[in-house]
Amino acid sequence: MNSAIIVSVISFLGTLVGTAGGIIASGKLTEYRLEQLEKKVEKYTVATAKIPVLEEKLHGFDRRISNIEKESFLSDGYFDGC
Repeated sequence: MNSAIIVSVISFLGTLVGTAGGIIASGKLTEYRLEQLEKKVEKYTVATAKIPVLEEKLHGFDRRISNIEKESFLSDGYFDGC
């Protein structure tokens, strides 16, 4: 065989292996980054699920504080003449 043909076949095989390796490495990196993103989204989802519960507790605290303030206001004698 001609040496030019042998060199071109070896070059083609090297290019083929290099391209396949790059595609595989890129796929693995993309998969890893997606997994990391999914973990962050899961943390965010858990945190946002807790917000309505916290808002309800805060509303309850606001009501309790308002009731305590009303009781304190009434017990200080501001409305004794009514």
